[in-house]
Amino acid sequence: MVQYYWNPGYAQQQMVPPQTNVQGNAPNTPFREQSYIENILRLNRGKPGVFHFSFEHAVEAGKNTKSVTGMVEAAGRDHVILSETNTGRRYLFPMIYFDYAEFPEELNYFDQTP
Repeated sequence: MVQYYWNPGYAQQQMVPPQTNVQGNAPNTPFREQSYIENILRLNRGKPGVFHFSFEHAVEAGKNTKSVTGMVEAAGRDHVILSETNTGRRYLFPMIYFDYAEFPEELNYFDQTP
């Protein structure tokens, strides 16, 4: 399992700064979002998927994983809010427990052209 650690410079890493010319001859280019997991989840809000989480400390032995079949309602820097399809139950998970997600359809992703 990959552990994610708090990074005080994270907010500055979210966006790629615009390319500017010191003399001002080149136009400013817009910010480009980077492909962090929470940004990818936000791009795919409402798409069905299976989301897998694992926990280091479990209340009961052998119960340290959770899979939710549903969709992303929202995602932030350190959390994701999921809505379970069958029950309508909503979950708020810290991203440190996120392992991976499976989607039955193509995902939206950032433009890969330079």
